[in-house]
Amino acid sequence: MTAIHRRRFNQWVSALPLLAAAPAMAQTAWPTKPVRIVLQFPPGGSTDAVARILSQVLTQTLGQPVLVENRPGADGAIAGELVARAEPDGHTYFLASNTPMMQVPLLKKNPPYDPIKSFTPVTLVGRYIYVLVAGAQLPVQNAQELFALIRSQPGKFNYGSYSGVTQLMHTRLKNEAKLDTNMIPYKGEGPTINDILGGHVQFTYATPASALPHIREGKLKALAVLLPNRWATLPQVPTAAESGTPALTAGTWAALFGPARLPADIASRMSRAMADAIARPDVKERVDRLGFDLASSTPAELAAFMPEQLQAWSKAFADAGLQPE
Repeated sequence: MTAIHRRRFNQWVSALPLLAAAPAMAQTAWPTKPVRIVLQFPPGGSTDAVARILSQVLTQTLGQPVLVENRPGADGAIAGELVARAEPDGHTYFLASNTPMMQVPLLKKNPPYDPIKSFTPVTLVGRYIYVLVAGAQLPVQNAQELFALIRSQPGKFNYGSYSGVTQLMHTRLKNEAKLDTNMIPYKGEGPTINDILGGHVQFTYATPASALPHIREGKLKALAVLLPNRWATLPQVPTAAESGTPALTAGTWAALFGPARLPADIASRMSRAMADAIARPDVKERVDRLGFDLASSTPAELAAFMPEQLQAWSKAFADAGLQPE
């Protein structure tokens, strides 16, 4: 071996410890304890059901318990603020719908967090399907009959609202269909459905996870689906366009966020773990029954999606005449 070759060999050998350490230096040890997925909804709704299905798979994938924590109230701001203030170590996440990420910052004068600056995007989780439902005791069979009944008795009927989507739909229904109704706010979808079943509230837009069992038992009437085309699960129910109800152009979705300053490698690894869980046929089969459309994304794709949605929701709220309070 020449002196030059020996010198190069010695340099290569001396570099081996650094090369071996590089992967360890690049990747943070994670997870090292149970992982929390915080929800803004109480148990019983579609988001809760989807979160619990995914958490079972993630527990196997990550090698640590993945726990679902329900923190309802304040349109999701309670859950959102909890995660925004959490340690950015990859063990606390916010599985948020568009309500806390769009309604809270756009309709509250002093929101407790910024939807862009206070969180780290991880992955899209999916999109919601909504069904206009009414109590079985109402003498109506479709949306037009519901609207005619409401117009015949102004101020008598109550609409249950449990999210930014349902608040927006209530406002658009009142304005576009010329309805005089009372909006009754709820902390979650489950309590809203219970009060419709009890006759205290007459109608709302519900997700299939909460509504389908009652629709099949004849306790709720499905009057319209908020989709461009009819839904295969309820093929007899017309779309919003067919029913003369306002369509919602801003997206209704759920996505996973960590606190701000979450290390990029952890965000990417959690995103990949979620994508693998979402792609499993057994998971898709279980979630399809809930009427939730699973979809994943990279952190970068979700980061690009957020400003687009803020603009769309800002326009939707402005068109509906909703102002920050």
